[in-house]
Amino acid sequence: MGRAVAIGRLDLTAEGLRSAASVEKDGAAARRILALALILEGADRASAARICGMDRQTLRDWVHRYNDEGLAGLRDRAGGGRSPKLSKDQRAEFAALVEAGPDPALHKVVCWRRVDWREEIKRRFGVEMHERSVGKILASMGYRRLSVRPQHPKSDAAAQETFKKTSRRPWPARSPRRQEESRSKSGFRTKRV
Repeated sequence: MGRAVAIGRLDLTAEGLRSAASVEKDGAAARRILALALILEGADRASAARICGMDRQTLRDWVHRYNDEGLAGLRDRAGGGRSPKLSKDQRAEFAALVEAGPDPALHKVVCWRRVDWREEIKRRFGVEMHERSVGKILASMGYRRLSVRPQHPKSDAAAQETFKKTSRRPWPARSPRRQEESRSKSGFRTKRV
């Protein structure tokens, strides 16, 4: 079937690899370490891969990474991902613009919306993005959408306070003693149909 895979790094024995797998927090890395321990004990590549839930070729690749990098090579690497559309300098300039607020004469708005931010980013930096992306950038910078509670322009605060002081309280709840008395008199409550 498969020929034994040559492990070039021999600083850890099979027993040392098993103890390293027992303290490993990443389950996938622990499986890979155990597969290497099986190989050091003399198991062939196919059976070691099958026992640890991987393909022969995958195990071969992990052996090469272990030979090159040691135990650290058996952990998953973080992906690079897409680079951000705005650089650090552009984000800093954008944050300063958010803090300063809009200039009605220049920006033609009184309050920034995501659509307005999108257009401003396109105008200043030449970067096109979706409104949701602008919202995500603002959220990552610690800004949240705030809206004030609506208030009628003709509302009178003094009249509202007077109303609160002079209005009747809601129907008072019965005290626990009175509730118990009413239950004992009727025995049990039935629902009228």
